[in-house]
Amino acid sequence: MADTSARILRLLSLLEARTEWLGAELATRLGVSARTLRRDVHTLRELGYPVEAVKGPGGGYRLGSGGKLPPLVLDDDQAIAIAIALQTAPATVAGIDDAVTRALTTLRQVMPARLRAASEAFELTALRNYWEFAAPPIDVATLQAVGAAIRTRHTLRFDYRSPDGLIPDPGEPDFTPPREVEPHHLVVWAGRWYLIARDRRTREWGTYRVDRIAPRNPAGALFTPLPLTGEDLTRLVIQNPDRGDTTAQWPCRGSATIDLPAGVVARWAPGGSVVEHIDERRCTLTIGGWSWMAVAGLFVTFDSDLYDIEPNELGDALRQLAVRLRKARSLTRREAPERH
Repeated sequence: MADTSARILRLLSLLEARTEWLGAELATRLGVSARTLRRDVHTLRELGYPVEAVKGPGGGYRLGSGGKLPPLVLDDDQAIAIAIALQTAPATVAGIDDAVTRALTTLRQVMPARLRAASEAFELTALRNYWEFAAPPIDVATLQAVGAAIRTRHTLRFDYRSPDGLIPDPGEPDFTPPREVEPHHLVVWAGRWYLIARDRRTREWGTYRVDRIAPRNPAGALFTPLPLTGEDLTRLVIQNPDRGDTTAQWPCRGSATIDLPAGVVARWAPGGSVVEHIDERRCTLTIGGWSWMAVAGLFVTFDSDLYDIEPNELGDALRQLAVRLRKARSLTRREAPERH
């Protein structure tokens, strides 16, 4: 009986993990015959799980939607994975810290003793990485509106806040009318949430910072989403200088023109930097740091000539850095051991 119960829980876990399974594939995963698989599916249905048969070559099964499912069932690996994820999730959504703590407590309360002990072995403390500049925490309602629009395939209408967090009124210089987009994907990168969407009017792809989105009507017209690959998402976020980022709040901030394409610089610039396209081979990079020497060192990592350096303090730091590097080079030559 114990083996049967464990197998049925495993079957449920597999059905939850994928939209659709071939019957033969499920039977192989479980190490049972097709007849035993059909009997286990029948058992799940009697317990209230809407397992649907899929017609077609070979036949298959899927976990149906709608109706009220029985309590969530997790296998060992899933339970530990959730416990770790809850403790390591970045605090980028406002107002959920207490909910995260309660969710972890609830999860552990319903775990078997051995599994609870295993999860409690992962008592983690997340420390801030000062080179990962998270945006201001996102309001839960905003995230829910964006996520719902993606899930239900409805266009999303929203105001897009300025970099300082304001929504200009009509008549103000920076005013722009509400945007209407076809939301496709949410991406989290370097502590910031981005929405990948296609403009309803221009049909062009855009990348929007979710913390700057103020939804107006999350239930717009239906649309048919287009497939996006991992390469597409990398291009639209990591390699995209126009992703709506703003310079992080450092004591020292400087900018310079670099002889490299904006997409290349955007991919390798530290979090919290801003890259502005000039032409196909040049861009302007703005970087912050704890000191002017730190900012100068970051510019040097791009191995490119620098122009239009601002402010003067950054130029002074770059000259001082050049002197130090020449001095270090001469010391290395003088102190290097002789080769035989």
